[in-house]
Amino acid sequence: MTPSSPRPRTVRDLLAGIVRTAKARLRPSDPAPDTFPSRRTATPPQDAGTATVEVAPPPADGLQIGYAPELDGDPDAGEIVWTWVPYAENDGRGKDRPVLVIARQDASRVFAVKLTSKAHDGDRDFLPIGTGDWDSAGRASWLDLDQVYSVHRDGLRREAAILDEARYRIVADALHRRWGWPIER
Repeated sequence: MTPSSPRPRTVRDLLAGIVRTAKARLRPSDPAPDTFPSRRTATPPQDAGTATVEVAPPPADGLQIGYAPELDGDPDAGEIVWTWVPYAENDGRGKDRPVLVIARQDASRVFAVKLTSKAHDGDRDFLPIGTGDWDSAGRASWLDLDQVYSVHRDGLRREAAILDEARYRIVADALHRRWGWPIER
């Protein structure tokens, strides 16, 4: 080997290079690629009055499940919309995610339940709803029946899709059985 030629790489050198590359790619500041582009730039709402918040499920007479989707910029029952949802730790962190609007809360807020693409087969707190336009990768989704959110119309990132009425009725029936909320027919 001459002084100007590169030294041969050892297995240790190769492994160290692989580890450096992997660490660089997994930095928290560089989110993993996914099919939800809005997640990559999501920030919590600046106005706490318009933030999406987890709420205690209302009593049986405190919510009426409806179905009135209308892609008009306002969240309506039966629509899957994207909003910034706080993590359970309630420490200011969260992410943009799809939620299904189930009822109007007041003039500016709606009640919603969140969707996840993480499989929850056999978990009584989750209801499979299949695939739809809300997930560009075409992954199956589950609704979290146990957590209810209050979404302000100004906290809405975008309307993603309308859940067809047949699937929505299955959701409404599951929520009725779970919480006793009446279903508007």
